[in-house]
Amino acid sequence: MTHDEHLFPDPTDYLGEEGEEAGPETPSLQDPLAQRVLELVNRPGYHPVKPKVIAKKLQLDKSEMPRLRRVIKLLARQGLVAYGRGHLVRPAKEGVRQARRIVGIFRKTDSGYGFVRPRGEYAAGLGEDVYIASAHTADAVTGDLVLVELTEGTGGAGPRGQIVRVLERQRQQFVGTYFEAGSWGYVEVDGGLFPTPIFVGDPGAKGARPEDKVVIELIRYPTPYAEGEGVIVEVLGERGRPGLDTLMIMREFGLPESFPEDVLEEARQQAQNFREEVPPDRLDLTGLTVITIDPPDARDFDDAVSLEKREDGSWRLGVHIADVAYFVPPKSALDREAFERATSVYLPDRVIPMLPEPISNGVASLQPGKIRFTKSVFIEFTPEGIPTYREFHRSVIRSSKRLTYEEVDEFLADPARFESAWGPTICRMLMDMRDLARILRARRRRRGALELILPEIKLLFDDSGGLAGAKIVEHTESHQIIEEFMLAANEAVAEFLQDKGLHFLRRVHKDPLLRKLRDLTDFVKGLGIETESLESRFAIQRLLEAVAGRPEQHAVHYAVLRSLQRAIYSPRPEGHYALATDTYCHFTAPIRRYPDLTVHRLLDAVLDNRKPVTDFDRLVLLGEHCSRREERAEIAERELIKLKLLGYLQNHIGMEMEGVITGVERYGIFIQGVDLPAEGLVHISTLDDDFYRFDRKTHSLVGYREGHSYRLGDRVRVKVARVDLDRRQLDFRLVGHRAGRVEARPLRQFRRRHYK
Repeated sequence: MTHDEHLFPDPTDYLGEEGEEAGPETPSLQDPLAQRVLELVNRPGYHPVKPKVIAKKLQLDKSEMPRLRRVIKLLARQGLVAYGRGHLVRPAKEGVRQARRIVGIFRKTDSGYGFVRPRGEYAAGLGEDVYIASAHTADAVTGDLVLVELTEGTGGAGPRGQIVRVLERQRQQFVGTYFEAGSWGYVEVDGGLFPTPIFVGDPGAKGARPEDKVVIELIRYPTPYAEGEGVIVEVLGERGRPGLDTLMIMREFGLPESFPEDVLEEARQQAQNFREEVPPDRLDLTGLTVITIDPPDARDFDDAVSLEKREDGSWRLGVHIADVAYFVPPKSALDREAFERATSVYLPDRVIPMLPEPISNGVASLQPGKIRFTKSVFIEFTPEGIPTYREFHRSVIRSSKRLTYEEVDEFLADPARFESAWGPTICRMLMDMRDLARILRARRRRRGALELILPEIKLLFDDSGGLAGAKIVEHTESHQIIEEFMLAANEAVAEFLQDKGLHFLRRVHKDPLLRKLRDLTDFVKGLGIETESLESRFAIQRLLEAVAGRPEQHAVHYAVLRSLQRAIYSPRPEGHYALATDTYCHFTAPIRRYPDLTVHRLLDAVLDNRKPVTDFDRLVLLGEHCSRREERAEIAERELIKLKLLGYLQNHIGMEMEGVITGVERYGIFIQGVDLPAEGLVHISTLDDDFYRFDRKTHSLVGYREGHSYRLGDRVRVKVARVDLDRRQLDFRLVGHRAGRVEARPLRQFRRRHYK
């Protein structure tokens, strides 16, 4: 085995059969080969064959036979295939040959039914999620990897199925409220995740008292026909104490609280060994004017930029990214932990970093005035912004200045005010950066890139940690400058690696489903907006331009976002729909994203003239792991924001606020506050001024009296009626309904990274 084979860790080195740590020879149900075998064996028309025949059908070479046999034995132990007399591999039970089976991630709704999103090759021929009726969800919980048997065709309402088995649990631990009934203890799991309390045995286990928040581990998961059973593993304390909400979310989603000691020791050693010198094997850029632009509260700086405008009007852009790969060797303790976390998690009141602070905030961070190791991407553009040349270096920089987005926006509004403080070189470069970014942005739009500017919500806290308010983080021109340069660098690296014929982790954003785009077209027409069919990205682009500044802007942007698929990590060359590019990857944030680190390692190998060995199946598995960790981080952040808002509103029953309708269902309307981004439900039973029917086509509740209707994007006034912290529910009552639609100010709490 060569050194190059260790560029990417084999995820099965770190994840065993049920997500536990395992040795390098331990197969995993997450292994793409296991998925391929399972799909083959359950394919209609399959006849039992020996592993050698399976290897031939899957186009495996002889060196992969030992791995194939281990995978088949694992599937047999799990009851997913039968493997016995004559070494023939059969489906798990009779009749399977007549029913297609798929593997995917389960998502359960509050009503009990759910959907399974097929993974990898299982999505072939389906095109959409599989509906699972509540009676057929077995004991699956949202996020579980499940085996589904399709029960109906794909026509009509779409594919339907039933869960045969849970293959892997997303989590075994849950947070809830302890109570006692008779001589037994029970836990009501938060968020309405289970319809009935979980039995936990003798009262007072672990010293728990009624109304305490506790963490339980399930021994038996509840089903539609049987109650669940668990044990208390940790008592978090009485509800309402400061910081409890954050601790609850961390336990609920299995977020790490601290780094293992061997990881910390390795990070300290790397920091101590680092010398602020320019090694002979790195390009010395310490004399180049380089700046960073970040939020004012940023603690780690992983990207810096430089720009030169030449006399002929051409440009030379430099994007300099922290060389995290230098500090995190493959197979090290740091690498193991970074892989496990896969991403930094940004909670409202803390950051859970992917890497320890001696690296993330120390020697890898591009602090001003400090010599730092980087990977530099230089891209030359024509005056019109057409890239003509690119080069890549291991380099050393010394950041000239740290700027914030707010400072750059103030500068762009009044450049003369800053020239004496910042000097002419930086000021001139900032003006050039603005000009080039505008050119690049215009070029992206001409090729069909979509611009959904949906600002994130930032919660504000007082000195005691209590919620004091919230504000919208506007996406200003300073943000757009950095975004354009990072997009250019990411695309340049991806094209370079693809030209080398290498497999690598891409950032993939699949085309939307046609059904979703047709629904979007119907919805927009239902708003009274004339539009062509939105099955073309250019048609969507024209729609977004047409509603810019109009009252319908929020409703349209939100509806477009809902029609798009989620961006994921994968080695499959499936392109990026929103960015309108065939080749794209994440390279610019290795301090906080593991996929970027893998791309840096691959670039290192190329720069060293080594021929790296990149295993496609390993990368498929690695991409799925990183995508799930990213989604976990986003859901945890969203749930904690919800908890903090609900905790605040619990003490403000009756408070009135302006709101926007963000969802319409048969049973009521969902409304999000304008100034305080809490989302709650106005139940249809409380709309006593009329009798209402649900119009699915226009996403509205329409009254029988003329002029009475509520639809997506309407501006309303509501008051807080009820808060249920345990079920994480908020009920509003309508106070007033304004004519017209919402002002052109996006409010929905979505981050741009959902689709970029």
